[in-house]
Amino acid sequence: MDLKHIRNFSIIAHIDHGKSTLADRMLEITHTIETRKMRDQFLDSMDLERERGITIKMQPVRMVYHSDGPERSEGQEYILNLIDTPGHIDFSYEVSRALKAVEGSILLVDSTQGVQAQTLTTLAMARSSGLKIIPVLSKIDSPLSRINEVKEEVMKLLDCNSEEILLVSGRTGEGVENLLQEIINKIPEPKETYKDDNNFRSLVFDFKYSNHRGVIVFVRVFDGKVGKGDNLVFAVSGEKFTALEVGTFSPEETPRDFLSSGETGYIVTGIKKPGIASVGDTVTMFRNPLPAFSGYMQPLPVVWASVFPEDADDFAELKLSLGKLKLSDSAFSYEEESSGSLGRGFRCGFLGMLHLEIITERLKREFNLNLVITTPSIIYEVLLKNGKKEKIYSPFFFPDDASIETVFEPWVKLKIITPVKYVGNIMQLLFDHEGEVGDTENFGDNRSTISVLMPLRELMRNFFDELKSTSSGYGSISYEIGEMRIANVTRLDILVADEIVPAFSKVISKKRAEEEAQFAVEKLVKILPRQMFTFKIQGRALGRIISSRTLSGMKKDVTQHMYGGDITRKMKLREKQKKGKKKMKEGGRVNISQDVFLKMLRTGDK
Repeated sequence: MDLKHIRNFSIIAHIDHGKSTLADRMLEITHTIETRKMRDQFLDSMDLERERGITIKMQPVRMVYHSDGPERSEGQEYILNLIDTPGHIDFSYEVSRALKAVEGSILLVDSTQGVQAQTLTTLAMARSSGLKIIPVLSKIDSPLSRINEVKEEVMKLLDCNSEEILLVSGRTGEGVENLLQEIINKIPEPKETYKDDNNFRSLVFDFKYSNHRGVIVFVRVFDGKVGKGDNLVFAVSGEKFTALEVGTFSPEETPRDFLSSGETGYIVTGIKKPGIASVGDTVTMFRNPLPAFSGYMQPLPVVWASVFPEDADDFAELKLSLGKLKLSDSAFSYEEESSGSLGRGFRCGFLGMLHLEIITERLKREFNLNLVITTPSIIYEVLLKNGKKEKIYSPFFFPDDASIETVFEPWVKLKIITPVKYVGNIMQLLFDHEGEVGDTENFGDNRSTISVLMPLRELMRNFFDELKSTSSGYGSISYEIGEMRIANVTRLDILVADEIVPAFSKVISKKRAEEEAQFAVEKLVKILPRQMFTFKIQGRALGRIISSRTLSGMKKDVTQHMYGGDITRKMKLREKQKKGKKKMKEGGRVNISQDVFLKMLRTGDK
């Protein structure tokens, strides 16, 4: 196919603005999918994506479209390569690399909601990549649609005319045919840097793992061509392999003789080792390698949590399962650790809270594992009084206050978009979460943009849910990791019968220490079964006990068999019972069941 008849584009938008539904209508109009095989969210292949209505993994597709434009011959055939990208903020790195694989983007804005925080973030990525932007309003068939007001917002955002903004309905298909024509007219054709068929260079924008065929990389070919049997190499990892199969997505994997410049497709590598393939890497010929693409970055985990099997016998199965997930998700990392109360498990790194939720949900569904997941934490850099500097991944290993000189924690740059009437409530919420408010700007239909700096620790403390609640669901948020700053934090330990339970330890703000300790102790008192002896549940922070409750032991009426007689007989039996309880308390331990761990750890914050 001639390069001038190929168009590579993506759809970028805030989460739940209709990307996947619009892609469905494009597949129908171009007859890529037979009508009888069509289903909603066709490009979302995971059950988890369908249930949540969100895109987690990108799914590329090749469409053949016959254009009937006035300046072209009747029925000219075009190849349209679409990469549908995730909308959630945790996967912004995947979006940024996908944008490197295309020449243009459809900026999709929900006409019922208008411009949202993630719209601004993805638009900034697209602009930095130099892409042609086609503004589109979706859901125009909705009775809640505010086309004119949202048009004003988009015109201000892109500095464009009203006529340039297209109107579509992903549900009814209205305007989609016109959009396909605009893609052909406005998005530039692919360009080649090295015009030689003996060369080959492609960008990896995603990959997956197959038990039989190993890692399958999804690539955009920029130079030359590749076919089955070619000897290739990953530029970053340096791993050599032979292409077992090449092909395109239609949208199922369809084998082809070769992939050439400008095309999007897949290469079967046969590699069955984790950590080799990664998003953003360059695949080129082993014998005659071309320079790797610039801007590659290994996405770094920002949230850490320990994962333990409920049944210790499942440890080997958990290790195998994590290895399989790592093969298809380069941003996920894990290493083995052990806990006295929970046994052997793994400390895992995630891109964010949604990423954590998805990985743990996949472990449960795809591998039938029952898990205990500890309270998520972040990385702290601690400067000790002896001059040593340590990185702390787990709250249990956070040093005592007496040995700490300074603690540093990551901060995030937030952008919040909300209707003006909720700004006052959000300001109070930001104060509660230690946020530093920057610029506040009004725009569009009576809405405000608030720029905020906040500790990542506070963002994880239920901030998303509280923002949605405070703004009646209208507030939206995007963030990026910023600099490390000095932190005023301490470790909270929960002691049961004078023993620290490592799984319940967490790092908290010093000013919230008393409140957090009180809450954790009260919660444990409610769910921990009574024992045969009396013991204390305590919260310790700032070098002292700041919350304490006593859980009474179970008692048996040792005098129930006695009827009458001298009172001293009963007193002797009760004294004997008292001595037995005291002896039991001295040598007894409280066994905390897995059920108690689950109730403490799964329910999260207040």
